[in-house]
This record gives sequence, C-alpha cells and structure tokens, in this order.
Amino acid sequence: MCLIAIAWQARRDIPLLVAANRDEWRERPAKAAHWWPERTDLLAGRDLQAGGTWMGITRGGRFAAVTNFRDPSDKRSTARSRGNLVTEFLVGDETPARFLSNLSTRASDYNAFNLIVGDTASLFYFGSREGQPRAIEPGVHAISNHLLDEPWPKVVAATVAMNQALDDRDPMGVLFEMLSDSNQPEDEDLPHTGVGPEWERRLGAALITGKDYGTRVSTVLAVTTIGEAIFEERTRAPDGEVTQTVRESFTVEAVTA
Repeated sequence: MCLIAIAWQARRDIPLLVAANRDEWRERPAKAAHWWPERTDLLAGRDLQAGGTWMGITRGGRFAAVTNFRDPSDKRSTARSRGNLVTEFLVGDETPARFLSNLSTRASDYNAFNLIVGDTASLFYFGSREGQPRAIEPGVHAISNHLLDEPWPKVVAATVAMNQALDDRDPMGVLFEMLSDSNQPEDEDLPHTGVGPEWERRLGAALITGKDYGTRVSTVLAVTTIGEAIFEERTRAPDGEVTQTVRESFTVEAVTA
C-alpha cells in the first residue's frame, strides 16, 4: 500500500477501521482479494511476482499492511519482497509485538518499509528507518511513504476523512470517497523525497492515475465489536475507474470488547 488510514479503538462499535490504496507499477501481475486456497482462513490480494501481499486479514482477526519508504537513493534489486512480511505475520501465531521485535534484527534484508500488524487485542507499527516497534495508540492515524503520521498532504486528508467516517452512518462510503481523490496538492505543500517535482506532484494525490504506475486497488476494512468483518476491495483502471469489486463479510473468531 502507499496510503493507509486507520482508526484503532476510536469508535465503540468498530474497533478497527482501515482505508488503503495500493500504488504499484501496472505491469506487475497481481490477483484481486480472495481466500487463499492453501490458507483458507486468509483473505488478501496476491502479488503474483513475489507471492506476498500488501494487505490482508484472517478469520482469527490477524491484520497486516505494508508501505514502502520512499528513498530512491537507497533501493536494492537484491532485497527481499516486503509483501512477504505481511504474509509471514498473517499465517504465523506470534503476537504483533513479538513478531516485530524479531523482525528488527533482519529488517535490513528488505528495502525500507513501514509495516502495521495487529490482532484483536493490539496494533503495532514498525518503520525500518526507526528500527523499533511501537504500539499504535487508540485514535486515528495515517501513513504514506514516510513515517507514521508524517503530515504529508494526503496523509492529513486521509486523517480528516477517517475522523469524518467515524461520525458517519456509512463510514465505508466516506473512506472510498477519500481514496478516490485524484486532486494534487500545491507544489509548496509537497514533500521532497528525491523523485523530482513531476513525480512528487503525481504521487501527492490519494488516487494516482496513469498507464505506467498508479493506484491498483482501494480497500476498506471494518471489524466490529460483535465480530463481523467487512472487507471491500475495488480494482482500479489506469484512469482510476473501478473495474472490479470484491466484498467479503465474515465472522472474526475473537474480538476486542
């Protein structure tokens, strides 16, 4: 993913609410969200090049999502796929804190990344540039291709939208509207990450369009206190139009009270 907004224990009836866009080169093959045949409790899309995923959830309530950390001066073709970190957590049984503690010693095997992992009891963040896991505090948070809650324009907009969604009877509708925003910020508000002004403008929007690179899927996930999970993923064409929708509702085995 390249934009993730999360409300963690911020609304009594929905302890976990997530909205995310996955931005990727369009030539990279992927499969839309599905229940994995070899792991029938795992719901996620799949990167068909490296085999991992960018975001997923299990019937047991394990959740994970990843973004890269944008730094073109520090990118290795020999690094392991970051999407495998998501899969590794989802199919494992370590607590979020333990998983990230063990990850600290091998984070350098990957290009820089941000990883969010959680279960029904806790939610943690690990930024490879920080090097230490930290618990995500109850409330609203967002991340793009820098550190958690770094106030890039689309991170700020995502945080505002998530707060609005928490007050709305249809939070998923509000969040998909935010994920569909292709407006680019003013140049003076853009970060400087080393990719040049043209790419900074293009990457500044929540919804990135284009035939070569852009938003491939938009996903909203809600997990309620009564154990219902609603997962909706919308596949995007190069112009941003939705070409496929996957919606799954299921019961989580353990929930946060």
